[in-house]
Amino acid sequence: MSQLFGADIGVLAGETSGDILGAAVLSELLKRDRSLQFSGIGGPLMADCGLESMVPMDRLSVFGLIEPLKRLPELLRIRRDVTRHMQALQPQLFLGIDSPDFNLTLEQNLRRSGITTAHLVSPSVWAWRSSRVKKVQKAVDLMLCLLPFEQRFYEDHGVPSICVGHPLIEIIEALPSKADARRHFAVSEDDTVVACLPGSRAGEVAHLAPVFADVLRRLLASDNAVTVLVPAASDARLQQIRSLMPIEDVRFQVFEGDSRLAMVASDSVLCASGTTTLEAMLIGRPMVIGYRMAWLSWQILSRMVNTPHVGLPNILCDYPVVPELLQHDATEENLYRALLESLGAAGERQREVFAEASEAIGRDFPHRSCDALWDLMLEKTQ
Repeated sequence: MSQLFGADIGVLAGETSGDILGAAVLSELLKRDRSLQFSGIGGPLMADCGLESMVPMDRLSVFGLIEPLKRLPELLRIRRDVTRHMQALQPQLFLGIDSPDFNLTLEQNLRRSGITTAHLVSPSVWAWRSSRVKKVQKAVDLMLCLLPFEQRFYEDHGVPSICVGHPLIEIIEALPSKADARRHFAVSEDDTVVACLPGSRAGEVAHLAPVFADVLRRLLASDNAVTVLVPAASDARLQQIRSLMPIEDVRFQVFEGDSRLAMVASDSVLCASGTTTLEAMLIGRPMVIGYRMAWLSWQILSRMVNTPHVGLPNILCDYPVVPELLQHDATEENLYRALLESLGAAGERQREVFAEASEAIGRDFPHRSCDALWDLMLEKTQ
């Protein structure tokens, strides 16, 4: 295999999830050439791979609309400093990891300076703000996608791209068995178990938890052999869920964390849209997606979204294998009926489709990412 012998590689991750992905890729690159040098911004896991971060990564970890505006002068200064550093260094490659609002402009500036650029984790240009694909065209030599449909989108828009698989696949393969997960929650193997995940954000939980509670009360009342597991994303969400879903039943468990373990223990999942739907699909659990938001937000967002589906399994399969009950359709009756169906023949069909979709994504994310970046660097040196 060709070596790059001490090549400099620029890299920037702006949040914890990016640090995890970046460390997996940098570790794989080092297996091929221990003399590679990494420069840029990252967290503690990337530091273990030899990256000396120019600033603490948490200086880039801003969320929402207001906080980035408050921090705008600092963020602009950091991006300017990174740009100057990379232009002076002239690395063999610059890899931006997620954080598209920060990274795409940086990548565009560096590519204009003659530096080869790649971006890991596609922004959701396929779902909304599709005009951003024009910026991606100018910013990257290669887009590393986690899901196959993202690669197809970029191919249609003339952006070089490759699907490198999803890191969740290996994570989920390492989870305990269904029997072990049930023992963890002290649930009988003969029980019907439903995992309920009403979202990780306060607004999501506020809109979904009350109607989900109505559905689950009805389910618990209909069958003495039903157990409901409700993992909360944080202590704040735990208190919110307990307030909005006050179900007094020993078969109704609310706890912090362990969301994946709860899905492993389950027979079906009632959830908000988001990454949870991909996790449930990879775990192989049928699901029902419900989602509500404030009226004005719905009016705006429903006009901006370009896809006919919101759940990642449905987007991956390009048809509604999973019921999506959104806004006014997310009623107690609709959700209850869909949940019952997911515990029967409809759920079996979902499992079959999920196995095929998971296979299409593919595993071995670090190795495939490393292959793509290695080939890109060698191509640019010829």
